[in-house]
Amino acid sequence: MKQDIRTYSPAQLTEWFKQNGEPAFRAKQVQEWLWKKAARSFGQMSNLGLPLREKLDAHFAINALTVATEQRSNDGTIKSSFKLYDGNLVEGVLIPALRTDDQDRMTACVSSQVGCSLTCKFCATGYMDRKRNLTAAEIVDQVVEIDRQAKETYSSPLTNIVYMGMGEPLLNYKNVLESVDRITSPDGLGMSPKRITISTAGIAKMIRQLGDDGVKTNLALSLHAANDQKRDQIMPINESNSLANLADALNYFYRKTGTRVTFEYIVFYHFNDTIQDAKELFEFTKKVPAKVNIIEYNPIAEANFKNTDPQTLDKFAGYLDDRGVTVNIRRSRGKDIDAACGQLAGKEKAQIK
Repeated sequence: MKQDIRTYSPAQLTEWFKQNGEPAFRAKQVQEWLWKKAARSFGQMSNLGLPLREKLDAHFAINALTVATEQRSNDGTIKSSFKLYDGNLVEGVLIPALRTDDQDRMTACVSSQVGCSLTCKFCATGYMDRKRNLTAAEIVDQVVEIDRQAKETYSSPLTNIVYMGMGEPLLNYKNVLESVDRITSPDGLGMSPKRITISTAGIAKMIRQLGDDGVKTNLALSLHAANDQKRDQIMPINESNSLANLADALNYFYRKTGTRVTFEYIVFYHFNDTIQDAKELFEFTKKVPAKVNIIEYNPIAEANFKNTDPQTLDKFAGYLDDRGVTVNIRRSRGKDIDAACGQLAGKEKAQIK
């Protein structure tokens, strides 16, 4: 099988051109076609001579993903099932703004793995096996396709990207960071890193690594409970990454980058929605400079959790707000097409709407 040319670094590609008797500057032209213009074939590279395009095609592949199915929600959300070169499926979501004061906001939610190994009890992806990591190119391809959808459907380009789809981004660290580099580079898609959020279930060692690497993206922690006993029940990763360890790692990240963390907190009915739970969350926010996103739960067939009632949700958020915590309540988007938070599962049975 021919190797995907997009796995070559700029230096490696330049060296290949030299070894094959081609001018080194051609490597930069090819890189621009691959990462800035999102070329899907060597035939598209019109400023290269035909013999060179044929030589590239003989040696390399461009393993671009394709849109297998596309579903449109009543609220404007678009979920895509992307087919990878090896037949595996991942899902990505376009989330347009609802608020009248933020009409230009277009968010892409992208996946980083085929499946997931963390087995979070409330997440559909957690009930899948992890088959493999996505390459940096496969992550960038999702962004390119969702950007195309945004332009075609809403006449607006993407403004934000969240790594909150299938998989744990920090367990695919190298490829995730390379994809961020490609997305933010002037030689790539040219987006600001402050428009990108990497979300993690909580891998303390890799959170520290983000700090050491000076990552400029935003960071979100899927918290969902602010005491270890409850978090152990729904997120087995907490058994090896306790809240104390996470607090230390997040503070290290903050000291290195100056970026305040976001805590993502799903409020489950009769599990983590009491004032005592809110108090524990408030105490945890005092350990780490953070804001809180409270998220509605989106039911899945594999679990029996329920979303809390509106009155309890308001009291929970009010407790934090009264104590000076920055709190946002995130309403579910795309629930009718299983595109909401925690519902992505790469289902081949998805129907085109």
